[in-house]
Amino acid sequence: MKKCFKKLGLIGLAGAMAFMTDVAAAKEITLGYVAAGMQYPFNVAAARGFEAAAKAAGVKTIVLDAKTSVEKQGNAVDDLIAQKVDGIAVLPIDAVVAQSWVERATSHNIPFVAVATQIGDPQKHAINDVYPKLTALVASDEVHVGTDAAQIAAKLLPKDRTAKIAIVEGAPGYPTVWQVTKGFKEGLDKAGVKYQIVASQPTDWTPEKGESVCQNILVAHPDVDLIFNQADDMVIGCARAVRAAGSHAKLVSRGGSKLGINAVKVGDVDGTVCIQPGKMGERAFKALYAAVTDPNAPKAKFIDVDTPQVTKATLSTCVPEW
Repeated sequence: MKKCFKKLGLIGLAGAMAFMTDVAAAKEITLGYVAAGMQYPFNVAAARGFEAAAKAAGVKTIVLDAKTSVEKQGNAVDDLIAQKVDGIAVLPIDAVVAQSWVERATSHNIPFVAVATQIGDPQKHAINDVYPKLTALVASDEVHVGTDAAQIAAKLLPKDRTAKIAIVEGAPGYPTVWQVTKGFKEGLDKAGVKYQIVASQPTDWTPEKGESVCQNILVAHPDVDLIFNQADDMVIGCARAVRAAGSHAKLVSRGGSKLGINAVKVGDVDGTVCIQPGKMGERAFKALYAAVTDPNAPKAKFIDVDTPQVTKATLSTCVPEW
């Protein structure tokens, strides 16, 4: 070892020692990650992105699953604080309730990063108006995602009359639901589409619920022109309902999942917007790690993850992560 250092010289020795120190410091860091519900492929991909980036950096992680319960998610954050982890990342279920988790963590000098979902009331704050005590929000601009979906939809809708549109929403409480709907309507308005929203119903993000809701929509509005699903999981179920009903309704989604992209490829779905949860998890780790290793790192950052539009003609723009 000494001979090796002599060959390196003083500069080489200093660099080697700094590297060894960095590695040792990295191994001493423990970061917590709280998923919203690991039964959903999107959430699994985000957690895996976080874990993979941490493993590459030699950082220990503790991953907890809230199983779609706000109470369990809050308890998980408290558990991580009690374990004195160095940083916490959360994909929040309830954006408003999550504010108190950020306050508790940061009061213990534990940096906090939000993944995919905004902290705070999305109807009062733009997505880039990041909750001030957050280290970062790593997400796609969901209002823009809605606009992307509207741009796809506008090309599919009739131009000679008022189009009838239905929206299959995600689960209540998620800021994404409100943000995507807002962007979707704004995008249709900007495109000059004449339209009527004939139905807008919540789901639990699953294909089964998507199918059930679409069945109800098609019974009540058999002449609906387009159904916008706020996640690929629901559009898979919705496509089954459309085929069974013999409907000609166009289908647009949000997601970019393997199932969603394949559905676009085979023609069951007309288009989707590519969300990249793995990339979100990876960038969330980097933001959290930077905050842990550098107390002077910038805070309240919005780290935007891009959202390509996907149709049969543009399949290559999206590499599915979930």
